[in-house]
Amino acid sequence: MAKLFITEADGKSREFALDKERVTIGRHPDNDIAFNDKAVSGRHAVIITILRDSFLEDLNSTNGTQVNGKPVAKHPLADGDVIAIGRNTLKYRSAAPGAEDDFEKTMILRPAQVGAAFGAPSDPATQAAHGAQTPPAHKPWSGRLRVTSGPNAGKTLELTKALTTLGRPGVQVAAITRRADGYYIVSVGGSAGNRPKVNGAEIDASARRLAPGDTIELAGTKMTFELAS
Repeated sequence: MAKLFITEADGKSREFALDKERVTIGRHPDNDIAFNDKAVSGRHAVIITILRDSFLEDLNSTNGTQVNGKPVAKHPLADGDVIAIGRNTLKYRSAAPGAEDDFEKTMILRPAQVGAAFGAPSDPATQAAHGAQTPPAHKPWSGRLRVTSGPNAGKTLELTKALTTLGRPGVQVAAITRRADGYYIVSVGGSAGNRPKVNGAEIDASARRLAPGDTIELAGTKMTFELAS
């Protein structure tokens, strides 16, 4: 699993394993990582980890959060990144440095580019055959998203990698992970009232398992989750 190598303002060092999906950082003692440093806000930042991928989000802190010397609001962490929070540093080490091929490259959906992000629509027979299936035990299966709104309706994105991120930074971002028992979706950052939705209900940083036929609303685009064998 990924780890943080922490050096506190007083020079003390420690390791912290990112062994859960949401890790909070701040001055209040009930944070997962608490710093006794007045330069750190009570609720300063959060790290969301999905499988081997981690995302850092600043929680509108007073003094901000930096990664490799640059201020960030939301940032996908890479192996070796150095996070500065107040007078403290946290060096991120990924679970498998250099294993980027295991992950889907970030897919950003923009009105003018969504067509290029998705492949050609499947034929009607394929849609009818696979639109509401559960995963068959005797055949390989994979998930996909089918766009159901706008000019790109009918086009699909195959979810063949361990992690697929979708959305527009600063607007809405979600991550879909492929696990042994199915596909799960979480919101990456975002505040209540402005998060992606599944079947009309907002999602958050807690992983929600997707079922065939679920409708996802993200960054102005509606998609349906399907399973294909």
